[in-house]
Amino acid sequence: MTPLVLVHGFMGGSAQWAPQLPDLADHFNVIAIDLPGFGQNAHLEPIETIGGFADWVISDLRAKDVDRYHLLGHSMGGMVVQEMMSRDANSVDRLILYATGATGVLPGRFETIDESKRRAEIDGARATARRISATWFLDEQLAQAYEHCADIAEKSSPGAIAAGLDAMQAWSGIEFLPKIRSKTLVIWGDGDRTYPWQQTQHLWQTIPAARLAVVPGCAHAVHLEKPRLFNDLVLDFLQ
Repeated sequence: MTPLVLVHGFMGGSAQWAPQLPDLADHFNVIAIDLPGFGQNAHLEPIETIGGFADWVISDLRAKDVDRYHLLGHSMGGMVVQEMMSRDANSVDRLILYATGATGVLPGRFETIDESKRRAEIDGARATARRISATWFLDEQLAQAYEHCADIAEKSSPGAIAAGLDAMQAWSGIEFLPKIRSKTLVIWGDGDRTYPWQQTQHLWQTIPAARLAVVPGCAHAVHLEKPRLFNDLVLDFLQ
C-alpha cells in the first residue's frame, strides 16, 4: 500500500485533515505532516525557506522508512511539495496540488504578504491566526469548520508566522513546473481568496500530466467546506 503524505499550509497542522482520515485511511497509510513551528510541531525551530521545509519533510519520511509515496500539498504546503518534487521526484508516485500556486508572492491574494507581516506584528499571533483562518472559508467566521481551523492556526508560534511569510515571499517554482513528470491533480475552490484562477490555470496548463478539478462554492479550504467531495476527488485520482 503506497503511503499518502499530506502537507498542510501556512498556520495549519495535521489536525486539519481530520475529515479526510476516515475515508483515506481505508485505502492508504496516511502520513499527515506537522511542519516545524506549526500544529503539533509548534515547539520546533521555524524554517525560513520553502526548500528548507521540503528537506525537513523528506528527512522525516526517510526516518519513517518511507521511500515511495503519493504526495498532497495544500496552500504553502503545495509550494513545499513542489520543492519536494525537485529533490525527490523518483520517490513520488502521484502528486496533488491543492489551493496553491507556483509564485510565492501570491498576486491577487486577499492582502499582500507585506501587509500580513505588518498586521501580524501589530495584532499578535492569536488575532492573526483567527483573521487569516476566516479568509479560508466562503462564509468566513460563520463556516462550520472555522473554529476548528482557527484553533489549529492559534498553535503557530510567532516566529513561525514570520518565517512562513518570508518563505513564501522569497519562493518561486515556475521554472520547475514543466519538469514535473508525475501524474498530477490540481484542485481549486472557485471562491479562493488566496490563490486566484491565474495561478491554478498556470499549474494545470504547464505541468505536463496535470488534470484539473474546480470545486464550486468553496474558498481556500475545500477539504473542510466540502470534505466528502474532496475525498472522492482524491480517491478517484489516486486509484
